[in-house]
Amino acid sequence: MSTTALKTRAPQTHDMVTPNWRQSARVTQKYGTVLSNLPIGIDQDARKEIVERLNYVLADTITLRDLYKKSHWQVAGPTFYQLHLLFDKHAGEQSELVDTIAERIQLLGGVSVAMAHDVAETTRLERPPIDREEVPVQISRLLEAHNFIMKDVRELADKANDLGDPGTNDMLVSNVLRVNELQTWFVSEHLVEMPLVIAK
Repeated sequence: MSTTALKTRAPQTHDMVTPNWRQSARVTQKYGTVLSNLPIGIDQDARKEIVERLNYVLADTITLRDLYKKSHWQVAGPTFYQLHLLFDKHAGEQSELVDTIAERIQLLGGVSVAMAHDVAETTRLERPPIDREEVPVQISRLLEAHNFIMKDVRELADKANDLGDPGTNDMLVSNVLRVNELQTWFVSEHLVEMPLVIAK
């Protein structure tokens, strides 16, 4: 760039590079609605019904993820190390499911539930106490949550197929159901009474 061009350029002021961070605007899409003209070959009414059900699964999955984190932080006793690591691993896997479900909702033209207060109002899972609990109770809570989610997912997977949405069916069965089944197995084995040192 020439010296002349540098001299003739308008000077930058501080206001021109300051972020305009106090913005507001109209809502672009209301929660509970789906886009009307979405070219993915699924009827709008079908998408609306599936999105509504998926948001419940999403809220429950977010709650289960947080329940695993709570247990990860508060677990204690002889199995602390194993369960501390296992609960954290499962929380991470549930986080991946959260993203998968939320993106499916958006793909179907819906709006995914996201914020903690909205999740708390939407989830159907029982709210745990803020207190620390014994390990068997923590595990029981996790298994009850898994059981509820898996029953709901199986029903919704069938419903999605009936409504002409095999993509949602595949996502629910291949991702959500399979992960929950495997996690249930890993966690439930900790409630089996087995001798540690001497066989009976």
